[in-house]
Formats: sequence, structure tokens, C-alpha cells
Amino acid sequence: MTTQNLLVELFVEELPPKALKKLGDAFAGVLAEQLRALGLATAESVVTAYASPRRLAAHISHVWRKADDKAVQQKLMPVSVGLNAAGEATPALMKKLQALGADLSDPLAAVAALKRAPDGKAEALFYDSLVTGATLDTGLQKALEEAIAKLPIPKAMTYQLETDCELPGWTSVNFVRPAHGLVALHGSTVVPVKVLGLKAGNTTHGHRFEAAVDPVVLRDADSYAVTMEIDGAVIASFAQRKAEIARQLADVAAELGGGVQPIEDDALLDEVTALVERPNVLVCAFEQEFLDVPQECLILTMKANQKYFPLLDADGKLTNRFLVVSNISPEDASAVIGGNERVVRPRLSDAKFFFDQDRKKTLASRVAGLDKVVYHNKLGTLGERMRRVGDIAYQIGMKLAVVEGDSTLAIHAQQAAQLAKADLVTDMVGEFPELQGTMGRYYALNDGIRQDIADAVEDHYKPRFAGDELPRGEVGLVVALADKLETLVGMFGIGNLPTGDKDPFALRRHALGVIRMLVEKDLALSLDTLTQCAASEFKGITGFEYGRAVVELKDFIYDRLAGSLREQGFSAQEVDAVLALRPQCLSDVAKRLTAVRTFAALPEAPALAAANKRIGNILKKAQEVDPHVSELLLKEPAEIALYAAMKDIVPQANAQFDAGDYAASLQTLAALRAPVDAFFDGVMVNAEEIDLRLNRQGLLKSLHDAMNRVADLSRLAA
Repeated sequence: MTTQNLLVELFVEELPPKALKKLGDAFAGVLAEQLRALGLATAESVVTAYASPRRLAAHISHVWRKADDKAVQQKLMPVSVGLNAAGEATPALMKKLQALGADLSDPLAAVAALKRAPDGKAEALFYDSLVTGATLDTGLQKALEEAIAKLPIPKAMTYQLETDCELPGWTSVNFVRPAHGLVALHGSTVVPVKVLGLKAGNTTHGHRFEAAVDPVVLRDADSYAVTMEIDGAVIASFAQRKAEIARQLADVAAELGGGVQPIEDDALLDEVTALVERPNVLVCAFEQEFLDVPQECLILTMKANQKYFPLLDADGKLTNRFLVVSNISPEDASAVIGGNERVVRPRLSDAKFFFDQDRKKTLASRVAGLDKVVYHNKLGTLGERMRRVGDIAYQIGMKLAVVEGDSTLAIHAQQAAQLAKADLVTDMVGEFPELQGTMGRYYALNDGIRQDIADAVEDHYKPRFAGDELPRGEVGLVVALADKLETLVGMFGIGNLPTGDKDPFALRRHALGVIRMLVEKDLALSLDTLTQCAASEFKGITGFEYGRAVVELKDFIYDRLAGSLREQGFSAQEVDAVLALRPQCLSDVAKRLTAVRTFAALPEAPALAAANKRIGNILKKAQEVDPHVSELLLKEPAEIALYAAMKDIVPQANAQFDAGDYAASLQTLAALRAPVDAFFDGVMVNAEEIDLRLNRQGLLKSLHDAMNRVADLSRLAA
């Protein structure tokens, strides 16, 4: 028996565009998975998913008409339960065999055919049977029902279908959109399956207006894509349709000349691909006067509201032309072009109106309006929040001042913080929330505010997501740090912490933003100082717990940092060793990790790490240990030698550490391996004489402190 290729298509009303690709992939994937599980498809079967606005389809190669029969062995029960003392079948065994469909016309023969095999301490009876392989008719029915049940439907619709029986009536169906047709072809043979009140056939429908024939008759499974394109005027493959749109966009832009390019936006391209069945890219234009409006506003309204592709010139500036992906290809496209130009004009007019109206008031005059906006019922208004951010920014600015006591950066950062959220009460941001910060910068520049402060108004939101750029200037960096720290400290202080996958205030993202700014900008700021500085601004707020805000927040930040470092390729052991010390300056964590990695490669590293772990255990059992060492109490040659080696080596290592050369510091300490090994071989630390014991513990304490300045080396022990 040979295999043939299978095609299944579900013809529906227009599917939700943002979910189309996932729906298409899930439909084909689950269908193939179920057929493989039933033995009807092979591991070599190739699955091709199709998804257009009005159809979900799957082409699966190498599908059997009937799966092979399978020999199955089933455990029945222990021999002691299934057979009596005379070796005859008990009622329990006979009942089990009957349930399995065994031939009991000759009970003795049926029992004799059972196999005995050890099962743990006892012996059990096993029944061999041959399970008939599934047919494609029944297998595809099951697979199709499973594929529909597992579709990632964003929101299902309920609609009515007339019952397919002698008695008139209606039945309710739940699906993403009303379904109107089902195709199931194995080769050229229709597979008689039913789903959603539909019977499978070999006909479907093409483009609403441009199909050459209706209905479209499919000759066989393999002719689906070609037949749909020729007879149905539909590019059924999502990937091919997306590629065709991208090609047309590039070609049309090239024909216009002048170096213009359509804006790159993969999410928009996916959405438009899900809206058309046969794309046709057309050039449209709007009046030049609209270009006086910030291009971010125009681009956003064209993309979000109209699904257009704005055209940018060679310098990245918006032009007054844009591209439309039409679903029809008339000989004279002027009506389509004119209609799209007419539709976009009111949108652009609204943007221009909002921009003109907003500029009639200064950004500073809007700050008072933030006191009417509730930020959080426990943390006050947005105005109160931004005053806290301003004070935090001032303190950070003073700590980063190039010249001690110079308050220029601090003052500018505080001014920027005061203006940072003022654009939230403008008409433009009220209409387009995505433009918050961006419009604030435009309005600040319009008011004659300094460039670095205006930039900070926009940049204080950065980084908005993983991989996003950091603020472009010092003022923006300080305000962004202050803004994120205020959010983190405030939410931790009132116990509003992220749980599981819920993080409504994006605290994880804010923590990673703080880490990135401290690390990538190499800021010599203590994490303790930053959290305490922010927490001090919440004094007097009911329900705010200072300790929780500082302690738990620092643990949270170190956890985020650990995850980020592991993603960058550092091992969990290396990260654990460095972060165990809770380094205050996050900007030197990477240098510490590199030093630890270099140290771990040295031949002395394993022995020193093990010795460090041993020293740590000894010191834990002792009471508070004074690292002071008296040379007069050093008796054993090994402890005298270790002390002498430390007097020579530790000052060198400390000087290298203080100079920031962590790798050299650890390499210098590696020379202590021999005297440390000799010490543990020849010296009893917990001597009976109290003076000797305390002196030796002090020696180990000073050694432990010296060895663990860069990282907790005991974490490197196997």
C-alpha cells in the first residue's frame, strides 16, 4: 500500500488578522501531530500550512489510507489473582478477558494463550492482541476535531446552523468565525469527514471579486496552491503572500526614485498579509502641509489606524507619499487611490489639530494638571510621584557631578523630571498614548527649553524593552534612573510585588533597565545608595515599609542581574560566586566575572576553592573571629610559612584589587596554594590552648577576607 498526500481546508468568514498566522500554524501542526500519533502519517511527512483571511488549510505528505495493525501486550493481573490452585481461570480473569474482547469460545485455550512473566516480586499474566490500525476516515475525523479544539482562538463566536436531519431546527456552533466549507482530499479522493456542521468535499471559494470561477474545484491535494492562485485569485500561503507584499513594496518604492523606502515594521507587514488574499501595492499621497506635524504622529496614525506603509526619504524623514496594500487589482486604480487618500486626510487633520492646540500652552503650565491624575491610591498623584522623581534625580546628579559640588547636572535633571510626564495631559498623547515622551520633547523644544532637558523628557522612558537603546545624554540617564527607582522602591515599599507571570507595573523591566544603565554607562553608583536615596522620598506615606523597599528590592535586582548574566554566557557557578558578595557597584560585575573565569582556569584554583570552603565552614562554627594575628603565637612551621607568604602576597593582591585589576589580584593570590595546603596538612586549627586556637582562627579569617574580595571562591568548589 502506497501513501498519498492529504489536503484539508476550512473555509470561513474573515479571520482576526492579528491571530491569523498562529491559527494557520496551529491548525496544520495539530492535524499532522494527530495523524502521526494514529500511524497515518510518517515522521518524514512534510507539513505545509496555509492561511488567508478566509481559510485555514494544511497539506501533509505521505499519508496512509490505513495505519498498520499493531501487536500490543497488556498486563492483566498477578497469576495468584488470575488463576486458582488448580490453574483454572478465576472469574476476575474471565471478566477482564471479556472486556478486552478476547475469544472465549474455548476458555481453556484462551487461558493457555496468556503469557507469564516476572513483574517485580510476583509473576503476572499478559495478554497479546493485535490492534487494528485506524483508517483515514476515522483518523482524520478525530484529528480534525482535535485540531479545531486546540486552535488558539482569541475570542470564539457562537452562531446557528440548520440541523442536518428530518426534523427542522437549529444547532449552536462555537468557532472563531462562521465556517462555510470543508475540503478533505487524499490524493484525488474525498475523505468523508464532518466538522462544524459541514461535510467534506472538493470545492471551495476564491477571491470575493476576482476569482476566475466559483466555486473552485480542486482536482487533488497537490494542486491546491496552484489552483487557488489561478482559478481562485488567492495566494493561499501566508509566507508567500508576505514575501509578495514585501517585494511589491520594495519595487514600487524603487520606481518612485529619490531613495525613498517604506517604513520597516514586521508586525504591520504580518497584519496586512492577514488582511488581503491577492495583494496589490498602490502609491498614495497627502498634502505637504501635514509634514509640519511631527512625523511620529503621522506615521503612527497611518500605521495603526489605516495599515498604510509611510515612505521615508534617504535621510529617514517622512515624505507626503505612502503605500497601500489593496486586495483588488482594477485596471484603473484611481478610485482605490483616491478613496485611501480621502480616508487618511481626516486622520492627519486630527493630528495637526491636536499638535496646534497643544502648543498654545507651555509644557510647564501643564505640570499642575498632574496633581489631578491618580498614580496609585497608596502613593498619591502623578504630580507627587514626579516631585519624588525630581528629588531623586537631583541627588543622583550631585553624585555624578564631574567636579565635586557642581550642581549643574542635578538641577537640569530635576527640571527634566518635573516636565517628564506633562505631555500625558495633552490632546495628542490622549489620542495616541504611544507618543508619550516623544511629544513631550517636541513641546519642550517649542517652548525654548534646553536640548538636553528636552531629550531627557523623551528618553526617561528608555530602555522600554529588551535591546532598546539607552538615554542619549547624562540628563536623560539620570532622570531615567530616578524614574525607574521611584517606581521600584514605591511598589516594593507597599508590597505590590510581581508574582508568577503577573507584573502589571513592569517591575522586572524597570529593574533590568536600572541594571543596564549602571553597567553599560559604567556608573560608579552604589546600589545601597541608590535604593536608600529613593526610599527616603517616601517618608510619611502610610503603609510604606522602608526595610522591605530596600532589602527585598536589592534581592530582586540581584536576581534579575543573575538571570541577565547567565543569558550572556556566564556559568551559574561564576555568577553565584560574584553575586554572593552582593557587589555594590554593578558596573564592575562583568570585570569580576572575567577575573573569576580566568582564575578558575588556573591549576591552583580547585585546591584554593576547596580550602576556601573549608575555611568558611571553620569560621561559621567559631564565634566572632578577630582577623588579628600575633606572630608570637605562631608555633608550627606551616602556620609561620603561611603567615610569611600572606605578608608578602596579600598586600600585592589588595593593591591590584584597589586598582580595579581583579584578574591580576586573583592570580597573585593563587601563589598561596602551597602554604595553604601545608597549613591544613600540618596544623590543628582548633587547638586546646585558647590563645593558639583564636590566633589560628584569626589567621584564617584574614586569609578568607583577602581571598574573597573579588568573589566568594568557595562557590567554585566542586
